[in-house]
Amino acid sequence: MIRNRPAGRRGSGLGAAMAVALAAGLATGGCRFERLDANGAPVPDEGPDLAEQVASLLDRQASSWNAGDLEGFMSAYSPSSTTTYIGSTGLIEGYDGIRERYAPGFAEGAERDSLRFEALRVREVDERVGVATARYVLEREGAVTSTGPFTLVLLNVEGGWLIVHDQSAEDGGG
Repeated sequence: MIRNRPAGRRGSGLGAAMAVALAAGLATGGCRFERLDANGAPVPDEGPDLAEQVASLLDRQASSWNAGDLEGFMSAYSPSSTTTYIGSTGLIEGYDGIRERYAPGFAEGAERDSLRFEALRVREVDERVGVATARYVLEREGAVTSTGPFTLVLLNVEGGWLIVHDQSAEDGGG
């Protein structure tokens, strides 16, 4: 997992140097970047970074999926009418629409393959917006039934990150 942290803010006078440092870190497999103030001094760690928070969010989401807990699974999404999902059936708008899309798989007696996520990459656009890419993997009895990449746009709402856009694609398995 790559854990990128912004190295500075626009207008700090360090923008070009920070961009070079970020590019160098990404080219070498991704380094953990410290937060720096406008003068380039390290800022004390303020707790888990975005990558850690998103990894935790996805772990909880997979656990909820695997336990058949629709409400737990959906708790990763912003409960807004502007939250969106794009998948094989096209665009779905709103939390309620996304919940409706997933609900049949959580119905009594529904068969659901085991879900896990891998290859998570996260970047913070700013203090309120993050982007994550990863792969979902669905398995049944040790065999992959479906897998594919996805992109999430996350919004920091009152200190917690929630999915406001999810675009998923299937590219193998099953």
